Amino acid sequence: MGRAFSDIAFTAQVRALQTQKGSRAQYAPLDQARDRGDRLGPSEVAFIEQADHFYQATVSETGWPYVQHRGGPAGFIRVMDDKTLGFADFAGNLQYISVGNLQHDDRIAMIFMDYANQRRLKLLGRARTVDIAGEPELAQRLRDPGYHGRIERAFIIEVEGFDWNCPQHITPRFTEEQVGSMTAPLHRQLRHLKDQLALASATSMPDAQGNGELALTVSGMRQLTSKVRAYELRDPAGQSLPAFQAGAHLEVPVLLADGSLGIRCYSITSDPSQRQVYEIAVLREDGGKGGSRAVHEQLRLGLTLRCSLPKNSFALDGKAPRVVFVAGGIGITPIRSMLYEARARGQEFDLHYAARSRRDAAFLEQLAAEFGARVTVYAADEGVRLDAQALLLSQPPGRQFYVCGPARLVDAFLQGAAALGRDPGLIHYERFNNAAGTGANHAITVTLARSRKMLQVPAASSILDVVEAAGIAAPASCRAGACGLCAVKVLEGDPEHRDAVLSQQQRDAGGLMCICVSRANGETLTLDL
Repeated sequence: MGRAFSDIAFTAQVRALQTQKGSRAQYAPLDQARDRGDRLGPSEVAFIEQADHFYQATVSETGWPYVQHRGGPAGFIRVMDDKTLGFADFAGNLQYISVGNLQHDDRIAMIFMDYANQRRLKLLGRARTVDIAGEPELAQRLRDPGYHGRIERAFIIEVEGFDWNCPQHITPRFTEEQVGSMTAPLHRQLRHLKDQLALASATSMPDAQGNGELALTVSGMRQLTSKVRAYELRDPAGQSLPAFQAGAHLEVPVLLADGSLGIRCYSITSDPSQRQVYEIAVLREDGGKGGSRAVHEQLRLGLTLRCSLPKNSFALDGKAPRVVFVAGGIGITPIRSMLYEARARGQEFDLHYAARSRRDAAFLEQLAAEFGARVTVYAADEGVRLDAQALLLSQPPGRQFYVCGPARLVDAFLQGAAALGRDPGLIHYERFNNAAGTGANHAITVTLARSRKMLQVPAASSILDVVEAAGIAAPASCRAGACGLCAVKVLEGDPEHRDAVLSQQQRDAGGLMCICVSRANGETLTLDL
């Protein structure tokens, strides 16, 4: 707000009421502001030039205000200079209320709205109408080339002051163009899926992929957010599926871009008591290694995936009377299953869900409806951030936390627990988007104790790659340090851990390392292989 606006709007009566209500001190500095705020700056000009409507108010000689809506294509109101606005007035309903009011009192109030981004600009000025017949250049300047209506007159507004209003209570609304822009990726994806279905019919795509022991058929798909899609998986013969405990994941076969068959681990996010269907939810990451993109592009209704049986390295402790669940982004997938299991067991719980925005929070609407006040949302676009240490402090020292999400979220809780002297074993976690290993690689020598082989591992290869190339069978799945299947015992040497799944106890007391991503701090390692 500028001094010019406050000089006009803050009358003696208004200032007295501000004093009575305690807000006068908040606005008093405006009286000494160096910038009067009576000339439009770049932000105001850009905002007005993109406006496709505004509201204006004038006052009659009887003192009654009259509010009118004005609309047109974006830019129909022109910024003529930093003190002047103008727009063409076309033939309308012939009431001439605003025009008549301005002949008595040239003061005008205007509000420009951007509902989609919850912004508004209030402007006070003095308006005059100009007979366009004698001003052909002005008519040409204000005319919209795409609209051929007859201009009766021009409104010219001299700016007296303006104020950017707070966004509170502005309900987001979207124009047809904005909706089209937001849904364009979904329409492209829909066209792509239709093309895939047509291609499947024309080229007889394979009916199954993978070689796991559990056959699951894709029976349903639904788009949860712009980037997250859920898939329902059922037994091909309609039989009940193997039981699983919340926190479990499936190893899903994925046909990668190079034609190879890869494995990706996805949490079962559905209710463990529902044995007819498993549900997984996959975040499409176009900048990743291609697994999630392949899932989004290739999985289709009727495709059978030969997956692993459910595996669990993130199980819920059913003995704890109360637990705290924390999810970051797509980390909601195993947590959602835990919510159902905890409710079935009678455990008390709270969910703290952090996401970029509510629109990006998969399952949020459903979870809020089912669990109500137990769900707390932290939406970054609303300026609300999850403070791990504050949340830890709000709970008694023995409370168990189940945390799933990006590495920074998990690390925040582990570091917070350490800073507060809490038992780190009470922080159960599963990381998504492993970012643990970022160090530079160097060549190392790995000795396999049981196989009696000494292998040279180049900087460009993983230990797992070299072990497999040597003909040694080593269990592996995600190859990204996220599942823990390739973990082996280190007999000698100092491992550099880069996985996102092993606990500190597994690393220290168990002596384990994930050979798909982890390296060595020194030059040699001896492994129990």
